[in-house]
Amino acid sequence: MAERITPDWIGLDWGTSNLRGWALQGGQVRDTVQSCAGMGGLSRDGFEPALADMVAHWDVTPQTPILACGMVGSRQGWAEAPYRAVPCTPLEGTGAVAPTSDRFNLRILPGLRQTTPSDVMRGEETQIAGFLALNTDWDGVICLPGTHTKWVQISAGEVISFQTYMTGEMFALLSSQSVLRHSVSGDGWDDATFDFAVEEALGKPEKLAARLFAIRADDLLDGTSPAVGRARLSGLLIGAELAASKPYWLGTNIAIIGADAAAKPYARALQTQGAPATVTDAERMTLAGLTAAYRQIQDTL
Repeated sequence: MAERITPDWIGLDWGTSNLRGWALQGGQVRDTVQSCAGMGGLSRDGFEPALADMVAHWDVTPQTPILACGMVGSRQGWAEAPYRAVPCTPLEGTGAVAPTSDRFNLRILPGLRQTTPSDVMRGEETQIAGFLALNTDWDGVICLPGTHTKWVQISAGEVISFQTYMTGEMFALLSSQSVLRHSVSGDGWDDATFDFAVEEALGKPEKLAARLFAIRADDLLDGTSPAVGRARLSGLLIGAELAASKPYWLGTNIAIIGADAAAKPYARALQTQGAPATVTDAERMTLAGLTAAYRQIQDTL
């Protein structure tokens, strides 16, 4: 029988679709678990049972410190952790919120908000904090690709400004629910087509809607393969995003925090513009950010 783990503390990345947890002991990760109990599928009274199920094979007491980031702190989450206004450091552990619970010693980290232009983030601030903890004195722009991609300006350890693009969600909707779904099916890819589409969108972003329909037309008239169509769709959307976000990334240090599937197209697109980016792993940055927050507040838990 495997030895049961008694964590010193637990870190949680609780998003809309998934929940990931780390059991830490002596500064080391002893175990990692993941479940599909994301915020989006839970009612307010479902969070505590979901957490209990996830940590059931660890020895967790009502005194074990648990630190969470992500959508668990949203208005629809376990308890709302109010946004902090930028410019500010990405994390301030003392602003963490404790939901009502007799079973868990849980704190939820707040997200960040921007007034002009209006924008919010929740969860990405922890990844940013992790990156800065591992890369001290770093200034530049961090790109966090995903369903809603963030471009974040960093200076002197603070988030100065940020902007969100719905590129990932647009790709998902267009590739699965629009007429383009017939022309971009499967997981195929074509690098040359992607590069050309990025240049196309960067050069004339105002023609994006027309270029998108051309994916379907080329399929109907010329039998263009789904791999080419899919790469073109991605390149057009990312190229349009790069055109709009150019004031952020042009002429500065760039880091990308994300899983390979999301990060690599952005890195490739930026490279075509002579803007190399450092790609870092999202899970590693999340854990580093949670660890930095825990160190801030461990004496109060």
